[in-house]
Amino acid sequence: MFEGEMTSPAARRRAWRDSLFVDHAIFRLAWTNFAPVLPGRVYRCNHPTPARLARLVETYGFRTLVNLRGHRRCGSDALSRDAARRLDLTHIDMAFESRGAPHRDRILRFHGLYRTLETPMLMHCKSGADRAGLASGLVILFEGGSATDAMRQLHWRFGHFNRSRTGILDAFFLRYQAEAEGRRPFLDWVETDYDEAALKRDFTAGKLASFLNDAVLRRE
Repeated sequence: MFEGEMTSPAARRRAWRDSLFVDHAIFRLAWTNFAPVLPGRVYRCNHPTPARLARLVETYGFRTLVNLRGHRRCGSDALSRDAARRLDLTHIDMAFESRGAPHRDRILRFHGLYRTLETPMLMHCKSGADRAGLASGLVILFEGGSATDAMRQLHWRFGHFNRSRTGILDAFFLRYQAEAEGRRPFLDWVETDYDEAALKRDFTAGKLASFLNDAVLRRE
C-alpha cells in the first residue's frame, strides 16, 4: 500500500507503481467507463488517472470530484487528490459499499452533499461499475426519477453483475419499487421504512457469479 504524501519524485513514482500494479490502474489507462448520468450536470467513471481527469475537466468543465471509494491508502487515491488540487476541483469523499445493503446514513449524507455540490460533477469508484452505479441511481431518485431508471445505472455494460454479491444494489432499488414507489417519496422511505438487515437477509447471490466477480476479476 502507498502511504504518505507525494512530496518528492521518488514518492510520486511509488504512487504510480502502486496505482498501476496494485490498484489495477493499468487496465484503466484505456478503459474509462465514462458515462453521463444527468447530461451537463452529473457524470460517472472508473478511478481516473491524472491525465484523463485533466482532459475531462477541460472538456466538461467539472467543478467537483466525488470519490465513492472513500479515503484510501493507495497510489490511485494520492494521485487523484493531487490532480484535483492542481485542477482546482473540489474533492469529496463519499464512501459506499458494493457488496452490502446500502446504509441509510450514507444515503442521507450523500443526499445532503448532493444538494450543495457545485456542478458539473464527476463521480468515481474503482471500476465505475457498482458503487458508481449505486450513486448514479440515487441521483436519479433524488431528481424524481423511477426505480427502473435508477437500475439502468447498474448494468452489465458498466461491468455490473447483478447475480453476484453486488446484486444487492439492484435489490435495494427493487425493494423501494415494491414497497413505496408511487406512494411515498424515496427519501421518506429511506428515513422511516428501509430495513437494511431485512434486505441483507433476503438477498441471495449466485456463487459462480460472485466467484468470477470477487476472485477472478478481483473487483473491489
